Amino acid sequence: MDISTLNIRYITYAVAGMGIVGAVGAFGAANTSFAPIMAFMYLLGAGLAVAIFKFGYFIFPLITSKTRHVQILWDNYEIPPNQEVIIKQSGNVYYASAFLSVRIYESTSEKTSEENIVYSEYFERAISSVRFPVKFSMMVCVLDMSHERLKWETRLAEARLKLGREREKPDPDVLKLDRYEKEVGMCEQQLHRLVSGFKPMGAVSYVMTTAMGISKESAAAGAKTQAAELKATLSNALNVEVVPLQGDEMLRCFEWERFVPPNTEAMENSEL
Repeated sequence: MDISTLNIRYITYAVAGMGIVGAVGAFGAANTSFAPIMAFMYLLGAGLAVAIFKFGYFIFPLITSKTRHVQILWDNYEIPPNQEVIIKQSGNVYYASAFLSVRIYESTSEKTSEENIVYSEYFERAISSVRFPVKFSMMVCVLDMSHERLKWETRLAEARLKLGREREKPDPDVLKLDRYEKEVGMCEQQLHRLVSGFKPMGAVSYVMTTAMGISKESAAAGAKTQAAELKATLSNALNVEVVPLQGDEMLRCFEWERFVPPNTEAMENSEL
C-alpha cells in the first residue's frame, strides 16, 4: 500500500490562501449572493491557519495516524504514520531519531555526598554498556510557590495510592514498590522544602538516540531498537521511569532541540 505525504508548510499556505481569497471575494462581491460564501471561505481559511499554527502538534499526529500519511516537516524531516521516530535522508542513507522521557523521582540535592557518588557510578556503568551515541537533555526553571505546593500534594496522594495498590497485590513487583516508595519520599521531601521556604525548580528530562540505515524502514527499526535498549538500561541501572515518546510529545522534543520554551508557563504546559 502506497503511503501519501502530508507537508505542514504547504497545507498552511493553502488554508491561508483560501482565507485571503475569501476575504478579497467577500469585499468584491459585496451586496451579491456570493458574499456569504466568500465570507465563509475567509472564516474557514483563517480559522484553519490559526489552528494549524497553534495546535499543529496535536492536529497532524491525529490525521497521519488515521489516514496512514507520512507527515513532512521543515527541511524534509519525515514522521511515519506510527509517530514513533523522525526520519531524514542524507544522500543514500536514512537517519531516524527516537525520543524517551526520563522521569526522575530523586534529587541529587537531597542525597548525601556518598549517595551521589554511588548514583554517578551507576550512571557511568549504564552509559558504558550502550554502544551508540546518546543525547541527554534537561530544562529547568523557577516555579510558582503556591501552584507547586498544590501540585506536590496531589502527586503525593496519587503516589501513596499507587503504592498501596501495589502492596495489596498477592505478588507485588519489587522494583515498582521501590520506585513508588521513592516517589512518595520525594513528594514528602518536596513539600517539606516548600514549607521551609525553598524556591521550587521545574525540570524536564529526555533522551534522544539516532540510527542509520539504507532505507527508511531499517533506520526506523534501528532507532526503535536502540530506544528499547536505552529504556531497559536506564530503568534498571538508575531505577527511573523511562517512557518512549510518540506523536506531539516526540515533536515537542524535536522542536526543543532548536528552541526551548520561552517562559515558565510554556514549560509547565509542556511537561512530558
